[in-house]
Amino acid sequence: MKYLDIIYNGLVRENPVFVLLLGMCPTLGTTGSALSGMSMGLATASVLVCSNMSVSAIKSFVPPAVRIPVYIVVIATFVSVLQLLLAAYMPALNATLGIFIPLIVVNCILLGRAEAFASRHGVVASACDGIGIGLGFTFGLTLLGALREFLGTGRVFDIVVYPESFGSLIFVLAPGAFIALGLLIGLFNYIKSR
Repeated sequence: MKYLDIIYNGLVRENPVFVLLLGMCPTLGTTGSALSGMSMGLATASVLVCSNMSVSAIKSFVPPAVRIPVYIVVIATFVSVLQLLLAAYMPALNATLGIFIPLIVVNCILLGRAEAFASRHGVVASACDGIGIGLGFTFGLTLLGALREFLGTGRVFDIVVYPESFGSLIFVLAPGAFIALGLLIGLFNYIKSR
């Protein structure tokens, strides 16, 4: 039950997008569609789980004075592997996400979870934290991307819901990301308070 609580915590109580407001650069930059938001969320989640487990496994060997640089090297290693895999096996997705894949290294969610959770807990609990926070991030990006895609183009996951001519262009552009995110944060807080 303890591990399920850790996962639930990342999905709801400490959701990175709607509660902690972390990782706003990829949140706003990659959510022009539900598919790109979900892809970015899953890419970040995979790095988060692997880096959390690694940091937890090596925490007793890392001197306190160099822990942050070591955590960054661990995260950068997994991001490099992810980027090479995407370039080799999913070049279209790699091109769509572009610069946001290497920027996972400096995403504050990863370093924050390594410092706040993985460096203080066991490997299994750290994996659960990575899964919970990663799924929460993926959920947030997918939901934001779906809302923007729906309001801007009349589609969700490229399925036509209504004609594109009825869509509002602002939601496809950068200002629409801020508007849609604000609406979803308000909705999330309203649901949580009930």
